[in-house]
Amino acid sequence: MPEILKADNLQSLPGLRHGFFTRAWGNCGLSRATAWGDEISDNRRRVAEHLAVKPENLLSCYQIHSPIVVMVTEAWHPDNRPQADAMVTKEKGIALGILTADCVPLLFADVTAGVIGAAHAGWRGAVSGVIENTVEAMQKLGANKKSIQAAIGPCIWQNSYEVGPEFPAPFLGENPDNDRFFRPSFRSDHYMFNLPGYVETKLRALGLVSIEPSPADTAADEKRFFSYRCSTLQGEKHEGSLISVIVLAD
Repeated sequence: MPEILKADNLQSLPGLRHGFFTRAWGNCGLSRATAWGDEISDNRRRVAEHLAVKPENLLSCYQIHSPIVVMVTEAWHPDNRPQADAMVTKEKGIALGILTADCVPLLFADVTAGVIGAAHAGWRGAVSGVIENTVEAMQKLGANKKSIQAAIGPCIWQNSYEVGPEFPAPFLGENPDNDRFFRPSFRSDHYMFNLPGYVETKLRALGLVSIEPSPADTAADEKRFFSYRCSTLQGEKHEGSLISVIVLAD
């Protein structure tokens, strides 16, 4: 079976399935203009089958690096997917899928309340509130903040993430203490940014006590992960997206 990464804190929860699917599962994303091609449909179908859900119930949003969260009550056709970067649901058998290629995939669960969530946290979404909004939306469905368990998936780590001189401004404007997530790069006026560390700090600030850290750096292991940063630096066309999924079992 192709490699899947699991979070220890989510793996132990009853009535829950999840996975951070590696590049071995193929490209599970789609372009901004079109619905699934045959290859992507086949890849997503294999993911759905592994999680024991109907292929049409494996959902993804039209991700726009926003703080927007949608509450899912039923499956949608991929051509009608909402523009958003996070989803929450109480519905069993509805799989929430987040697409990434360096950004942070976040999976959330409060199995006592029967509520799950999933978020795409690139730096824009993270600094503008997608994490806070996801937890708030789960609470509206009955989740207890102290009972929510969160897992940070494979994403770009600090050693791989160089940013320019203008980049720290929105983070320092939010909180001057955010300077701890930046260290100088070898290039003048450039920095190495700790995105998963920033995300984890936001989760802890919300009062979540069970948080699984990111298990791997997507930009440091092209054989296992798709990485937009690697493709860009190598002057190559970006090849695809990983999928991270969570579902309440039927």
